[in-house]
Amino acid sequence: MKKLDPQQTDMATVLYEAYLKGQTIPKEQIPASLEKRTAYAIQHAVTANKTSRGQEELKGYKISLTSRETQELFQSETPLYGALTTSALSDGIIELDSMSSPLIEIELIFIAKEDLSAADDIPTLLKKTRVAPGIEVPDSRFDDWFPKITLGQVVADSAVAGRIVTGLPLDNVSYEQLEKLPGKLTFDGQEIAADTSAEVLDHPVNALQWLVNELDGHGLTVKKGMAISSGTFILPKKLERGFYEASYGELGSVTLTVN
Repeated sequence: MKKLDPQQTDMATVLYEAYLKGQTIPKEQIPASLEKRTAYAIQHAVTANKTSRGQEELKGYKISLTSRETQELFQSETPLYGALTTSALSDGIIELDSMSSPLIEIELIFIAKEDLSAADDIPTLLKKTRVAPGIEVPDSRFDDWFPKITLGQVVADSAVAGRIVTGLPLDNVSYEQLEKLPGKLTFDGQEIAADTSAEVLDHPVNALQWLVNELDGHGLTVKKGMAISSGTFILPKKLERGFYEASYGELGSVTLTVN
């Protein structure tokens, strides 16, 4: 992994302290021109700060910018990843005041039944994982962030990882079951967004394969038990107080209550 210079170490500390305090920082505190590999090194340092003190564990990864539309928002030609630590895993109830400027997305969650490898092809990745209906709540350590921060700032801020909610995981899910899978988001019983899994790099398992290969380039791996939030079916919506349900046809549904 890339070694940080003192200035970059200070950036990681600023982001970590903002996370600890639940406060946002001005965008100017992290350079807008931050190069992606350096931004990942800062992200990794923030994750190390979270996990080295024994209070949190690395629980998985989230994948962002898996559609052409979201990539264009941040001028990227590829997806991004961010780390999910213990505090990112929600039981399906969120206090809105505990978040900064959260959004809501619907996406599938892959759960690794064993370690994943860059040598794994798509059928192998499906055999090694279970698939669950999910909800992601992106949030940022930056003020007024969406879509007003740069690619480097997004990466450094763990791809704006907030919370994920995971429904019942299913085993032996086939490639065909996940292909063009319909997803629907309702808010207090009213549909507010819908699209299919084709928005996620044409197929969600493509996003999983991208992540495994990208992590390998950073000397990282998906370990047994980790959760992978694979990318949104829809453009993000602002999170509000109320009751949300994300439904995925035969894969089931998952709910989120925001107080």
